[in-house]
Amino acid sequence: MKQHRLKIAVCGLTAAITFFGFNMTAFAAGGVSEVLPSAGVTLALADNTTTLQTLKDSVSENSASVSENTTETKKIEEIVTVAEQPVQTEEVEEEMTAEEAEEEESFKSLVIAQVTNYVNVRSTPSEDGEVVGKLYDNSVGTFISEQDGWYEITSGSVTGYVKAEFCVTGEEAVELAKEVGTRIATVTTTTLYVRQEPTVESPVVGMVPIEDDLIVTEELDGWVKVNIEEGDGYVSTDYVTLTTEFVQAESKAEEEARLAKEEAERQAAREAAAAAEAQRTAQTTQTESKSTQTQTTTVASSGGSETGTAVANYALQFVGNPYVYGGSSLTNGTDCSGFVMSVYANYGVSLPHSSSALRSSGSNVEGGLAAAQPGDIICYSGHVALYIGNGQIVHASTSKTGIIVSNADYRQVLAVRRIF
Repeated sequence: MKQHRLKIAVCGLTAAITFFGFNMTAFAAGGVSEVLPSAGVTLALADNTTTLQTLKDSVSENSASVSENTTETKKIEEIVTVAEQPVQTEEVEEEMTAEEAEEEESFKSLVIAQVTNYVNVRSTPSEDGEVVGKLYDNSVGTFISEQDGWYEITSGSVTGYVKAEFCVTGEEAVELAKEVGTRIATVTTTTLYVRQEPTVESPVVGMVPIEDDLIVTEELDGWVKVNIEEGDGYVSTDYVTLTTEFVQAESKAEEEARLAKEEAERQAAREAAAAAEAQRTAQTTQTESKSTQTQTTTVASSGGSETGTAVANYALQFVGNPYVYGGSSLTNGTDCSGFVMSVYANYGVSLPHSSSALRSSGSNVEGGLAAAQPGDIICYSGHVALYIGNGQIVHASTSKTGIIVSNADYRQVLAVRRIF
């Protein structure tokens, strides 16, 4: 998807005043990984004040006439005042319209599945054709041709035919593509400030580390509005990579490989958790064991695996402890991904200290939040948490709140991942 950029065009007033040689100056300010222009454009009218001054002087030299013609004087002053401001011309609207038209035209070539689960991608335009892949609900392919009620598409590594009745394309796909696609800003610098307004002078809302994925809600000239745990804010496009995520088809071979990999990782995690539990059992006293059993009952819902429930309960004991950016100590301070990483480390499972990387850990939970079980990792824009059941999560939220329990749907969920 092409990124929108609003370009401000400045023109002079032709009614009595003409300006020449506008100087555009972009100001930079210090900050963590920010050397960039402010969201607006600062105009220096250095060499263009002569004409304005001449008009004002002519008013002063003819004070008698001015006093008798105050209306004309006000008109001149109004012209001067208006001329000192940047004027947005119709060129902006035309350019935005052209960009939007180009984007919408590209969406017309998409084929978007609208089914309960998935539609098969076949080798030929027939139900007798071999199934070569699956196009899941809201997944996207690129239109190639149409034949006898079938669309030939390419999506990911899959090329084949899907039944047209289960998909939309053309004009219908334009608006739907905006809904099913997720605009993502991936941080490309070590630490990036998220600011209240699109300018480097604006106060900092929060910080995000390299490779974090943030949901984009608005695109400006040089800035994008994103959503983080502390709230909405703006980041410079100089330090993020913008992409639009569409779910694509999965081939039979890819599905088999993914399922085998996920099962192997799940089994390894279970074995690691069992070994860690056996070691703890051997080292603890009978009293400590009873305390652990009592603590297990604090989980809101015990649905799902026994180990997942144990993970959720273990995480709950750290509620109230501090949040520290970049930290991983469950007692002295941790950030969101450090919290998830450290909780799972207690069960012998090694996870990355990155909210973006955690979106690929374990296996995807089909059905999202509605199918989540205790111990699952809930992924948000630039944030992660642990599901504890009954629609709730425990997470290292912000420096103001520390580790807390929240409703899982308090923000848009990007993914739900299961380790065990």
